[in-house]
Amino acid sequence: MTILLTGAAGFIGYHVARRLLEAGRSVVGIDNFNSYYDVRLKEARWAQLEQQQGFIGRRLDIAHKDALLDFCDKIQPTYIVHLAAQAGVRYGLENPTAYADANLTGFLNVLEAARALKVIHLVYASTSSVYGANRAMPFAEHHSASHPVSLYAATKRANELMAHSYAHLFKIPVTGLRFFTVYGPWGRPDMAPHKFTARIFAGDPIDVYNGGKMMRDFTFIEDIVEGVVRVTDHIPVADDGWDPMNPTTDGSGVAPYRVFNIGRGAPVDLMDFIATLEKHIGKRAVLNMMPMQPGDVEGTWCDVSALGRAVDYQPRVSLDEGLDKTVAWFRDYYKV
Repeated sequence: MTILLTGAAGFIGYHVARRLLEAGRSVVGIDNFNSYYDVRLKEARWAQLEQQQGFIGRRLDIAHKDALLDFCDKIQPTYIVHLAAQAGVRYGLENPTAYADANLTGFLNVLEAARALKVIHLVYASTSSVYGANRAMPFAEHHSASHPVSLYAATKRANELMAHSYAHLFKIPVTGLRFFTVYGPWGRPDMAPHKFTARIFAGDPIDVYNGGKMMRDFTFIEDIVEGVVRVTDHIPVADDGWDPMNPTTDGSGVAPYRVFNIGRGAPVDLMDFIATLEKHIGKRAVLNMMPMQPGDVEGTWCDVSALGRAVDYQPRVSLDEGLDKTVAWFRDYYKV
């Protein structure tokens, strides 16, 4: 079994690749090493993967259809775990084309590769951001995802609909995972856990949006990886009893397709998050209170019960333990 893993130099992709390799699986990783954040961090992750037995790496952009399909034809993967994307909410205000290239064109190319290869299972990354203006929490898969408040969310919701259509038309088993605020060692520098840590160590102010009245379902990377690996081996099937007169809204039914939330299921107030981070760093943060930013939401809270029923997903790492591990990695990697 060969797994094609897109975005292998990314934060989640790197950790998923390591876990699969440790389990003895063959992983072919691809990444385009774009400059959305410090490429040196991506290179460092990649260098770690290249030392692992069973890993083959290729620098390739999923937006380039011919190159992607030619490469897939050569390696003939049996599974695809698609984690490559243009991430970030606020960056969509600056560079919307990046989202169209990676998240729409790139995703379509991955679907075409899955179709050509007749893969056993395609697993892809979605996001909690698809819930958009919805305020009915905890967010569950059957809730509306029709009111995105950022371009990033809109493209990931489009991915869910595109994936469902391919699953229906070509009988490709597909599963989408809506990630909730993932953090941990090797994390993205543009996300609050990494950004806050760097600024607190440096003595620089941290921007606290909406006056700190925010809530996030912070999920440690180890729990995310566990869920992704379990889902990869859980092949969705169409429901012969699906009723078109009473359709479900979680993506299951007429096609071999599912979409799941994946998070901790325990939201944390932003100010409590900052206080826990301060404890592990051993230094107080300088707070720069800011208004709510365009495209942002006040809170997220993940209902993980569906994923629990499907693959016995049970997140185990507390915020305190997760931030302890994250800060320890940061000290070691950045020598602070």
